[in-house]
Parts: sequence; structure tokens; C-alpha cells
Amino acid sequence: MPNKNTFSIKPIAELIRRYNPSNLFSVDPFANQNTLATITNDLDPQYNTDYNLEATEFLGMFDDGSIDLVFFDPPFSPRQVSECYKKLDKTVDMQTTQMSFWRKLKDEVGRVVKVGGIVISCAWCSSGVGKVRGFEIVEILLVAHGGSHNDTIVTVDKKVRQTLEK
Repeated sequence: MPNKNTFSIKPIAELIRRYNPSNLFSVDPFANQNTLATITNDLDPQYNTDYNLEATEFLGMFDDGSIDLVFFDPPFSPRQVSECYKKLDKTVDMQTTQMSFWRKLKDEVGRVVKVGGIVISCAWCSSGVGKVRGFEIVEILLVAHGGSHNDTIVTVDKKVRQTLEK
């Protein structure tokens, strides 16, 4: 069944174990109650994370190419973003629900991950971080929840090259 704690779903947890040896420096910009990453963040202060920042602000704290692994499990839809922001008395607008928001966030992920680093993304699509940011997909896991529930698609991207300066 779907679970807001995506990383606790058995096949997803098994995939994560394969890509997350203990010696990696990892971050999770949308940690919720997950404690898998070396440094965790969640906008909602109810969760016991290292930081409670907007994800782009959190990722902005890190140097270029300084991270081995990013866990990337943001709210899937504009409705989920809206629910998260409204619960925290934050403004929900085009800046937070449009594709440009996700593009900027993925740009930050691409900036901080080192060549050879991994991004594990959970979503309803398999687009991952993208070739334009120097990544290639190395694995896709489809978790079918049955009934009228949306599937969860987990994409594992590896950074294979540094991107060109903009």
C-alpha cells in the first residue's frame, strides 16, 4: 500500500540498502521522519530533522560536487505541495506548484552531487534528475500499490559527468 514514508515500503527499502553503504555522505531535503541520510531536512518542524528549510535553501548550503547520495522524495503533486504548505501557514502559489519549481530544485541536486554520486528519486514518473544535469538512469523500480492507488516509481540516477557552466 502507499505510505507517506515512501522509504519504508519494503521493495523501496531494499533498493535503498543496495545504494546506501554507511560511508557515503548523503542528504535528504524532504526527510519527513526518515533518518537514512547523514544530514536531514524537512520544512515541517514537527519532524526531528537537522534543518527545517525550503529544499532549495537546504541544498544551497552545500558546495558543488560535495554529496555522494541524495534521497529525493518530494510531495508528488500540486495538491500534496498545497497541503504541506497550508499546514505550515505558508503561501501556495505558482512558484511552489509549477514545473519551474521542480526544475530549479533538480538543478540544485545536480549541482551538489559529485561525479559518481547517486540520486534516488521517488515520484509518479521516471524522469529522474536528467541527462541535461549530467545523470543517467541506472535502475527503475515500479511499485504497484493496486486498486486505484498510483504506483510509486523509484529512479536511481548516477552522475556520469559534470555539466557545463551556464
